[in-house]
Amino acid sequence: MPSFQSIEPLEIADLLKSSKDVELLDVREHYEWALCHLESAKLVPMSELHYWRHHLRADGGPYVIYCHHGIRSYQVCTYLAGLGLRNLINMKGGIDRWSRTVDPSVPIY
Repeated sequence: MPSFQSIEPLEIADLLKSSKDVELLDVREHYEWALCHLESAKLVPMSELHYWRHHLRADGGPYVIYCHHGIRSYQVCTYLAGLGLRNLINMKGGIDRWSRTVDPSVPIY
């Protein structure tokens, strides 16, 4: 059983509206970010995880982590939870589902 949550984009949208402490982390690659990204997100590619993971605080967050379809973000959440980080949230379906259910102005690719 993972020690993080996986929730739908609609729930993430509500969370972002209700809390200023949420950090939105996009683990896709630079070329994907150039195609589209969520406005308040920070690009932290999965391929560069060994560089940026040290900047996350165990008592920080909540950290909402997303990718294209939710697979890489799930893997990143699993890894970070193994390092002892809490307050991790995987966005189910990634930015693709966000585009389809929350904000159709975000391009689908």
